[in-house]
Amino acid sequence: MNLILIFLIAVGLSMDALAVAIASGLAVRRMRLQQALRVAIFFGLFQALMPMLGWLAGLSLRALISGVDHWVAFGLLVLIGGKMIVESFRLKDVNPDAGSMSLSMLLLLSVATSIDALAVGLSLAVLKVLIVGPALLIGVVTFVLSLLGGLIGSRVGHCFEAKIEALGGLILVGIGVKILIDHIR
Repeated sequence: MNLILIFLIAVGLSMDALAVAIASGLAVRRMRLQQALRVAIFFGLFQALMPMLGWLAGLSLRALISGVDHWVAFGLLVLIGGKMIVESFRLKDVNPDAGSMSLSMLLLLSVATSIDALAVGLSLAVLKVLIVGPALLIGVVTFVLSLLGGLIGSRVGHCFEAKIEALGGLILVGIGVKILIDHIR
């Protein structure tokens, strides 16, 4: 898997975290850099760790599904991307206390926004992709986008939140289709 595809996966996976960071910035009218950094560090760290956990789980499954690994990767990416697209059309309430998140709330949101990365890690394992580089890139991209999202969200609002999440879903679906096409040829 080339660097461009891994970068696109990282961008796609980071869209949930970006949307939550924007909503957090919206909740705090003037989110300070320190608050935005805290959100970005948690989101980036969890987005880097979850694919590693999924990859480790996938190693044990790889031998069992080696003949259909491309179908598994396609299915997982389309499922994750489709879920993100559907969720982008649902109305979401913004918690007025979201910007001043407690540690437990931040942990909960970090896990919730990175569950998709767990499944992607599983896909990377069955595709025999080494995980350290992709996991680091996913974490860094999520960190940067979450930091910007928190800061921009406090100024712009959440008028783009749904569109961002839908874009992330479309990117993941597109990568899933590309993996399937590459293996069918």
